[in-house]
Formats: sequence, structure tokens, C-alpha cells
Amino acid sequence: MAASAPAGSASGAGVRHRVRAWMLEGLTDMAKRHPGPHAGPQSAHQGQRWWRVMCLTGVDYFSTLGYQPGIAALAAGLLSPVATVVLVIVTLAGALPVYRRVAKESPHGQGSIAMLERLLSFWKGKLFVLTLLGFAATDFLITITLSAADAATHLVENPHVSSALHGRQMLITLVLVALLGAVFLKGFLEAIGVAVALVGLYLALNVVVAVVGLWHVFAAPHVVPDWTQALTTEHGNALAMIGVALLVFPKLALGLSGFETGVAVMPHIEGDAGDTEERPTGRIRGAKKLLTTAAVIMSVFLIVTSFVTTVLIPAAAFKPGGAANGRALAYLAHEYLGSAFGTVYDVSTIAILWFAGASAMAGLLNLMPQYLPRYGMAPHWARAVRPMVLVFTAVAFLVTWIFDADVDAQGGAYATGVLVLISSAAIAVTIAAHRARQRGWTIGFAVIAVVFLYTTVANVIERPDGVKIGACFIAGIILISFLSRLARAFELRVTSVALDDMSERFIRDVAHRKIRFIANEPDTRDVAEYRDKLQQIRTDNDLPVSEDIIFVEVTVLDPSEFESELRVHGEVLHGRYRVLCLESTTISNALAALLLHVRDMTDQRPHIYFEWTEGNPFAQFLRFFLFGQGEVAPVTREVLREAEPDRERRPRVHVG
Repeated sequence: MAASAPAGSASGAGVRHRVRAWMLEGLTDMAKRHPGPHAGPQSAHQGQRWWRVMCLTGVDYFSTLGYQPGIAALAAGLLSPVATVVLVIVTLAGALPVYRRVAKESPHGQGSIAMLERLLSFWKGKLFVLTLLGFAATDFLITITLSAADAATHLVENPHVSSALHGRQMLITLVLVALLGAVFLKGFLEAIGVAVALVGLYLALNVVVAVVGLWHVFAAPHVVPDWTQALTTEHGNALAMIGVALLVFPKLALGLSGFETGVAVMPHIEGDAGDTEERPTGRIRGAKKLLTTAAVIMSVFLIVTSFVTTVLIPAAAFKPGGAANGRALAYLAHEYLGSAFGTVYDVSTIAILWFAGASAMAGLLNLMPQYLPRYGMAPHWARAVRPMVLVFTAVAFLVTWIFDADVDAQGGAYATGVLVLISSAAIAVTIAAHRARQRGWTIGFAVIAVVFLYTTVANVIERPDGVKIGACFIAGIILISFLSRLARAFELRVTSVALDDMSERFIRDVAHRKIRFIANEPDTRDVAEYRDKLQQIRTDNDLPVSEDIIFVEVTVLDPSEFESELRVHGEVLHGRYRVLCLESTTISNALAALLLHVRDMTDQRPHIYFEWTEGNPFAQFLRFFLFGQGEVAPVTREVLREAEPDRERRPRVHVG
């Protein structure tokens, strides 16, 4: 009995170790994609062919064919084909050029958020990015839940199973979300493989439905004249039609989310053999092919399907409760190709709508780890794929439960997230073109930005619940981010320490004696400042005059950054005072990192001497949290305690 306990304990520890290794396996992948300062050489051209990655984004983009013709018919009626042409023009002449520029300017998957981040610094930049991340989370997470709910709706409304599955839409939606998460837990390659198969089958079936629909339109000579006559009677001249089409356009902009996910998954695109992370030319070229091909394919399908559904399906069938409501092409498949083909089409639609969340999940897995851990606003494991899959799946469960798996209830939030991100992208590329002194592109992108801003405002006015839901996501991200940063405030937060020749010479020179540093806040840096500081420290700590001491001064750069490289350069002031000058995001963490580096470099425990800082302790902590300063001595000691639990090896901190 006594001998079995350690064996059982060892077995349990082995299982935990294997589970932990499996869960954090993606951490290595993320490190390769976003290498730190110690990363070795890597191959930037590894990845998937652009058309395979297009299928991953396409499960979201192309799946909108399942409901877009019905939405257009409800919003525009007989004018649906004209409104769809307006949508296609905005897509090809607006969204496509914008995101081709985004792919060029931000080839690592951060999208327009990274472009706008560079315009702002300090905490206002971080808060701005967190706000955009909130809208991105709204877009991507609602894509997952709305698509799963829409797939469940198609399944429940199928005539063969409607009686058995009636009233179980919530359960079916949760199961579909769980299955999506399971695919990503298995691995990213599996997700791409599923996407390629689903997109290939779904597009092939839609080609059949579209061709058969066109054949029926032209086989009945009266259909098109009847439609054009009714259109003229209802709206008058062509200018009036275009005006109405522009007014209803915001309702049709749901499918544009494919562009944002297209740039979000850019790091998975295979590049050229000569690509580097700084200049991934092949990846950018592949991303442009992806965006253009997807936009052209979708534009052709949208125009054809909106036309055939408008002229072949009775208007009453599009209304809520009608046979074509939310499933116009499925209606045509059953009507003209029979029950067997219609059922196959239903199954493919359900499958691609279910997996439409895959592109959103891939976007989240690429986007969030590039910002939150770097800001210190997420734990280290947030860079790993599988733990984040579990987190996003859990949030999707919560959103599904809150909205009761209702597609219409989530539509406002989905459209708001999509349009805010596209508008921000249009603004970002306008600024980029202006800075590059490209006058023509600046004007063109500015016009596109105005169009999307109008679309966003019109959508918000009509469906204000989208902004409210987006605000909840933003508030949640900001709150969790700051709590995480607060919990990680006393981490070392220095990625590497770089000493110049002079500073290394100082340290080597005193290494055979006791290594003593004085932390000094530089003021005028005259002779009196260093003389008086040295005398005060010696008096407070009873140090003999013979002791060799080096001053250490920290310049705080951007305290809103969480991690940074510590650069140290040495100088001799006034012919006698040796000073190590540090540049970092915080004073305390920089000093702690220097002390630990000196200890490892010399195999001696360095000593550092401080003065107490006057002021309220809570106010001093806020200064440290927000501005990297505050009460330096106790915080430095706490950072050292967390970084080095062994008291016998921990550098010594003295306060007088």
C-alpha cells in the first residue's frame, strides 16, 4: 500500500504533464509566428496555399449565400437585384481595394487595428486598440454563434426532420458550437481540410441551383418583362431605383465580414522561399489573390442568385414564416431539382453555416494573442491555441444562451461589428495613403471611408442594439485586460538585457568586490547631485568611503507597454561618477532585471540602495501601474521575490 501511492502519484503527474503539454502545444506555434528577441532563424514561407486559406475564410463569406438573397428580397423587394449590384460595386470598388492595402501594410494578421495603433501612443493607444478588439470580438464571436444558430434553423425547418427536432434549436446550436471547438482542438490543418471540402461542395451545388434557376427564367419569356414592368411601376425611373437601393444597402452588408477574416488569417498563407517576417512578399501576394478571388466569386453568385430568387419566388414566401424565409436558394433547390437534391443542398448549407464560425475562430486565435499578452492584459497561456479555443467556445456558449439561439436577435450586433471594422480599415488606409503622399489613393480611400461610415451610422440608427452588445464586449475586454495586467504587475517584464561595452566594463571591474548600486532619479545631473546622493546613501547605510559604488538611472519610455528589451549604456560623469543608464517601460522591473542579469553574469549577489519615496502608498502604486514610477524600492523587492524564490540567490535591496 505504501509503495503504490508514489507510483499512483507519479502516474497522475505524468498524465497532468501530458495534458499540459498538449494544451500548450500551440504556444510554440505562436512563438514561431511572433518570435521574441531570443528566437532563432525561422522559415517565413511555410504555410498553406492561398486558395486553401481562402476556403477557410470562405466558409464565412460564401455561407452568406444561404441567407443573403432572402435578406435582399425582404429589404428591397423587387429591387433586390439592383440593390445587390450596389453591394457588389461597393465590394469590388470599396472593400476590396481597402483590404488589399491592409494586407500590404499589415501582413502579420493584425489587420487595420495595427495600422491605427501606430497613430496613437501611451494609454490612449491601448484603450483605442482594446475598443477595436471589442468590436472584432463582437464580429467574430457573433459570427460563430449566429452561423451555428442559422445552421440549426435550417436543420429544424427541413421537412424531413422538423417534427423530430422542433423546439430543440438551442441544444442543436450548442452542439454545433462544441463541434467547431473540437475541430480546432484537434488541429488547424484539420480545420483547413474540412473548410476546403465544404466550400468545394457548397459552391458546386450553388452553381447547379443558379444555372437551373437561370434556365427556368429564360425558358419562361414572360418572367423578365413582368419583373421589369412591376419594377418600373413601383419605383418609376432608374434614378429613383438607385436611390432606394442606396438606402437599403446597409441591410445587405452582412457578408462583408469575409474581408476582415481574410486579413486576420494571413499568417497561415504560404509565402516565397525568400520571404522574411519583415518583408513577406509572397504572403502579401497570396493574400491579395485570396481577397480578390473570393470577392469576384461571391459577387457573381450574389448577382445571379438575387436575380433568379426575386423573379422566380413569390414575394410572400420571403416573409417570416414563409417557405423561402432565410433559405431562398434551398427553396429553389427543392422546387426545381427535387426533394433528394434539395436535401443534399440543405445538408451542405447546414454544414457550411456550422463551419462558418471556423474563419472567425481562426481570426480570433490569430488576432487576440498578438495584442493582449503583449499589453500584459492576458496570461502567458493566452498565446497558446488550445486554451484560447476553450475560452472562445465557452464565451460562444454564453452568447448563444443569452440570445436564445435567435438569428435575428444577433443580426444587429453582427452587422455593427463588421461595419465598424471595415470603416476603421478604410480610415486606416486613407491615413496610410496620405502619409505616403499618394493623392489619388487618398481621395479614393476617403470616399470609400465616407460610404462605410454612412453605412455604419445607418445600421446603428436602425438597430442600436448592435452598439449596446458591442459595448458589452468592449467593457468586458477592458475590465478583464486591466485585471490581468494588475495581476501581472510584479512580473519581471523584461524580454532581454543588452549591455554596451562601457556598462559591461563597469560591472566586470567591481565583480571581484561587492557589487553595489545606487538607484538615482536624475535631475540636473550636476556634480552636486551625485556627490550629495552618494554621501546620503553612505550615511543612511553605514557604508565606508572605500566601497566602490555605481549609480543606476532609468528612463521610462512608454509605460503603457508591458514587455520590453532593457538597454543599458554606461557613462562617466564629471570625471569620477560611473552611471548605468537604463531605458525601459518601468523603473522597478528594469532595476530588478538588471540585478538578476548582473548576478548571473558575475555569480555574485548585487546590492542596490534606495531612498524612501514620500506620498500615499495607494497613489504611489497607481503611479507605478499607469506610469511605471511610484514607490520604487518595495516594488523592486517584490519583483525580485517573484522572479527569484531562493532568498540565498536573490539580490539584496536596501532602503534608508
